[in-house]
Amino acid sequence: MSTHAFPKAARLTKTDEFSSVFALRPRRRSAHFVLYVRANGQAQARLGIVVGKKFAPRAAERNLVKRMARELFRGQQAQLAGRDILLRLQAKFPRADFASRTAVRRACLAEIAGLLEVAARPLPTAPPAVDTAGPAAPATPNAPA
Repeated sequence: MSTHAFPKAARLTKTDEFSSVFALRPRRRSAHFVLYVRANGQAQARLGIVVGKKFAPRAAERNLVKRMARELFRGQQAQLAGRDILLRLQAKFPRADFASRTAVRRACLAEIAGLLEVAARPLPTAPPAVDTAGPAAPATPNAPA
């Protein structure tokens, strides 16, 4: 397999897979993206990308964001092993600030690269369940029923 391949095994494809990652708290937010990360119990990392028409109305913009995210993910797959990563566009790239496609590309690359570095950090372990009820009161034999 080519080093530039993005096989189906490296993708989040089913609704249940996306839902299980979306159910978690976001790991990090940037100006335009939200990152969700979850351990997947597999040897390979998987990537899901959500780019809605609300934030990128033109198909060319949506495809550009997805292509850049996949390319950066491919370069870091070894460091991201064992994780499901979901990247969601959450804000528009205003034309006033990003007049050219090159400016959008630079901003996307910088933000996505930073988020994938965060995703590569060790995942926090779940804290042990704490019993909030406290110790059980001893039963008294003379208490009325």
